[in-house]
Amino acid sequence: MPLITGLHHVNLIVPPNTLPQANAFYGKTLGLTPRPVPRLQKERLAWFDIGSSGQQVHIAFGREVDFTEEAQKASRHPCFRVGSLEELGELQRRVWEHFTGKGEEWEEGRPVGCDEPGKEDSGAKGVEYPTRFFARDYAGNRLEFTL
Repeated sequence: MPLITGLHHVNLIVPPNTLPQANAFYGKTLGLTPRPVPRLQKERLAWFDIGSSGQQVHIAFGREVDFTEEAQKASRHPCFRVGSLEELGELQRRVWEHFTGKGEEWEEGRPVGCDEPGKEDSGAKGVEYPTRFFARDYAGNRLEFTL
């Protein structure tokens, strides 16, 4: 019998003082639900629920040293499951529109990268890999989205 039964949360680090960007990208673009954080960590964390799964994304406001150009090219990443092929396509279009800056509502929290809809994804190649796409949030964190 396995001792680990699931994943509670993923923690990502972003630059200090970027709460509005975190809310714009993770809340508005990805559609995650903001939730209250512990009172004493109010200015250092942002938490988001992933649907009603009980899983969360925690955003920690880190040091500037964490965001070098080399660090922003790292391949480590969380992978988020999306419910259907249609929803995966819709999410990719939303992230792509935010990345390309289409519309005034996309100013804050703009991702620094996103695989273009209809094109090959930027991940490793092979028949083992599922349908997916990759993006990088406004701090350069790599994110994968799949079925």
